[in-house]
Amino acid sequence: MTLSVPDDLYAEMKRHPEIRWSEVARQALKRKLEDLRRLDTLLKDSRLSDRDVDELGDQIKGAVWKRHRAKRVPGDR
Repeated sequence: MTLSVPDDLYAEMKRHPEIRWSEVARQALKRKLEDLRRLDTLLKDSRLSDRDVDELGDQIKGAVWKRHRAKRVPGDR
């Protein structure tokens, strides 16, 4: 597998030659796949439609935004 990374990220990686970047990538891919397996297991019997999920997500975002706005100091932008 070949990975492309932005030039600025690559330059920063080059400053740390002691790190085996291929191993870091391998571990990150493994963790992501484990997360996806768990998610697949949780959702395998779900009856939610994509629309249901979108609506629930919108409700959660709205509640989080409302809570965030309530904590702001008056006069802050």
